[in-house]
Amino acid sequence: MTTTISRNDLAGFNQTGFNQLLERRIDPVWLTQARKDAWAAFESMGWPNPRDENWMRSDLRGFKLDRYQPINESETQSVENAPVRLIQGVNVGGSLRSENGVVTTESLDPKYAAQGVIFGSLSRCARDHAELVKKYLHSQIDIHADRFAALQAAMWTDGYFLYVPKNVVVDKPLHIHAAMGDGKVDVTHVLVILEEGAETTVLFESTSPNDDAGGFHCGGLEFVLNARSNLRFVGLQDWGCGTWHFAHKRARVGQDANLQWTIAAMGSRFAQVDQQVALVGPGASSHVNGVMFTRDKQHLTYNTIQQHSAPHCTSDFLYKAVLQDRSRTVWRGMIKVDVGADKTDGYQRNDNLLLSDNARADSIPGLEIKADDVRCTHGSTSGRVDEELIFYAQSRGFTRVEAVRLIVTGFFQQIFDRVTIESVREALGVAIARQVRQYE
Repeated sequence: MTTTISRNDLAGFNQTGFNQLLERRIDPVWLTQARKDAWAAFESMGWPNPRDENWMRSDLRGFKLDRYQPINESETQSVENAPVRLIQGVNVGGSLRSENGVVTTESLDPKYAAQGVIFGSLSRCARDHAELVKKYLHSQIDIHADRFAALQAAMWTDGYFLYVPKNVVVDKPLHIHAAMGDGKVDVTHVLVILEEGAETTVLFESTSPNDDAGGFHCGGLEFVLNARSNLRFVGLQDWGCGTWHFAHKRARVGQDANLQWTIAAMGSRFAQVDQQVALVGPGASSHVNGVMFTRDKQHLTYNTIQQHSAPHCTSDFLYKAVLQDRSRTVWRGMIKVDVGADKTDGYQRNDNLLLSDNARADSIPGLEIKADDVRCTHGSTSGRVDEELIFYAQSRGFTRVEAVRLIVTGFFQQIFDRVTIESVREALGVAIARQVRQYE
């Protein structure tokens, strides 16, 4: 006999809630076991220790997991008024939309489907393409990394799966929109696999119905780029400023493959993101661009690692942050070069522009090099907005807030120049400009 579980009967993120999730889902046996292993890891760990390097600058005292209820995937999800910004005027080749962590719409241009491209709900693909998903799902994210990684692996409700076969070029961008309602939960996973010589562009955006919306997001993301593949990925995180946002993001880049990854972080009350790119084949390259814009009491932490495991690889990480009010950003970057990874060319940089005396930016670049013949450099700058520039713009007829917007846009221009899609550049520019407070 099948038991129907109503929304009001759901337990939280606890043993009862986990058992109910397993009862509701139609997962392959291997996935159910993987969930159980992850839940055991979650139960065995405590919350992050503030003495840990990754967490010592993060304050989790306001986060209470028991305030949130897991989503019931079998019930209809509906999120209205969550904006879409990245694809205005763009002819996309496919799209996915999730609402509160459940994929509700899927589409893919038939010409790509005929070439073997798979683009759809991770839950569905785990059943329809079980061997492929089983091979790669959580292959890069260690469920023991911390309690959030284990929770995500155990209780993800859905996600987004993209597979591009050998030598297939998807010449239109694919779009993913994650919408989360006020006070809701999104526990989703992104899994992208590019076979040898494949190429695609993905535009991903996470939005809430309004700027003040709250919620809990616990995400995972994995890219697998096989030899000579090329992935361009743009992610816009614009959750409401009451949202707690945790994510582990990993990319594995094979021989002569190329990853261009742009991240824009505008929203959330608190964000803790661990981002790692592993260059595992000779000639692999990655270019990662990060844009952070904070306000009020937002706190965004990004821990990044460039892992060079093969020779003749290139990595370039550039993060820029603008802070206002009493907000805070933490960027902790590390270039790691393994033994034998000679001819490495690694670069990382973090620049911060403070629009308030009360804002704070922590920047901690680092190097860990075990090979001899390498070139690795890093740098960081932090400073206030130049009053002379504001005065100059005002003397030309701009208001003070218009002048600040011009300066902020110019500060980010280096990253905009790296984005090849015009609509994305414009969308990021508009999103940033609307964040600037009045400084009259």
